Amino acid sequence: MDEDTDTRKINSSFLRDHNYATEADIISTVEFNHRGSCWLSPETRGVRVVVFQREQESKNQPQRRGEYNVYSTFQSHEPEFDYLKSLEIEEKINKIRWLPQQNAAYFLLSTNDKTVKLWKISERDKRPEGYNLKDDDGRIRDPTTITALRVPVVRPMDLMVEAVPRRIFSNAHTYHINSISVNSDYETYMSTDDLRINLWNLEITNRSFNIVDIKPANMEELTEVITAAEFHPHHCNTFVYSSSKGSIRLCDMRASALCDNHSKFFEEPEDPSNRSFFSEIISSISDVKFSHSGRYLMTRDYLTVKVWDLNMESKPLETYLVHDYLRSKLCSLYENDCIFDKFECVWNGSDSVIMTGSYNNFFRMFDRNTKRDVTLEASRENSKPRAVLKPRKVCVGGKRRKDEISVDSLDFSKKILHTAWHPYENIIAVAATNNLYIFQDKVN
Repeated sequence: MDEDTDTRKINSSFLRDHNYATEADIISTVEFNHRGSCWLSPETRGVRVVVFQREQESKNQPQRRGEYNVYSTFQSHEPEFDYLKSLEIEEKINKIRWLPQQNAAYFLLSTNDKTVKLWKISERDKRPEGYNLKDDDGRIRDPTTITALRVPVVRPMDLMVEAVPRRIFSNAHTYHINSISVNSDYETYMSTDDLRINLWNLEITNRSFNIVDIKPANMEELTEVITAAEFHPHHCNTFVYSSSKGSIRLCDMRASALCDNHSKFFEEPEDPSNRSFFSEIISSISDVKFSHSGRYLMTRDYLTVKVWDLNMESKPLETYLVHDYLRSKLCSLYENDCIFDKFECVWNGSDSVIMTGSYNNFFRMFDRNTKRDVTLEASRENSKPRAVLKPRKVCVGGKRRKDEISVDSLDFSKKILHTAWHPYENIIAVAATNNLYIFQDKVN
């Protein structure tokens, strides 16, 4: 993360005009698949799943190294209406999770507020012809006109990418689903709403098992909600979930069928001198991620990213200030509802660098080994294909340098909530409102 390597080079970008962005254009989640070699999927609130395929490297065109091009686009969910509760269920997608590739097809889970779907994405370059009961255009033939038996033949056709829903998991959540996580056994997954976590088998759609339930008998006694949950990357019996009170609970499904009692409890005691009206709001955890090794946990609250050692519950191992300069702006951020924004965080493939988003289209990277950090900006004005990004700095007060930006001039409508990191290479995806940027390490 020194001066020569902390910049990122634009590899490709998926851009729309920010000035004409609609609610349906806003990207709501971004996810690389397990191999990371050719797949990336942002999901827009208009329920269009856009799958990008990474081009193979070409000796004849080295400048086109690893570019991502649109591979498939399909609509994931339809708007629904809950007649019992008179509640409209939006088609907006909350999360996407890829399943490991087992054959030529690709599978992913997508969820809106109530329903999870398992999608199969596959290619087809052949088609059968010569049906007996159908015409070539698909219409049913009159049986009285059939006088001979035809043997169907398979003929080549233009390559077509199909996206088909293989499973639909519904009617299991009373409250809005905020996260899904695939287990390391690749047979089960869990879906999480504000008060409950359900465990599903990927082959069974009409039954799930409730493994966490924090709903009190009297809803007036409700003090916290579940904000995110994730399975351990290697131990299929272990998972964690975070709460709006800033705590993380590690649960073991071997202990009991209903994980009401956690195995470990991670929470940092609050400094009484820093107590304020906004303390509880900014301490709410918006994202929790296991490291690839499974040894560490990373959590993101409004102002910080914290790294926890699973063997030390008393305090975080590392704390990184994402945008501490906003502490003086909490009142105005509360008035414009920005204080409730839910930022995500990601690890790089070796767990040595972490990344998360901020405002003004800034995103932050922290090197855990050198303790250095960098602020970069993803915007159409400053980012052209093959351009090198320059580190940005925010001036809190006093005299502002030429290359610095004042905290008072930050644009809070431009925010980076969703990011993703390639599992093996230094390639990142950053969703800035309705634009998707893909950056990679500078290539000499």
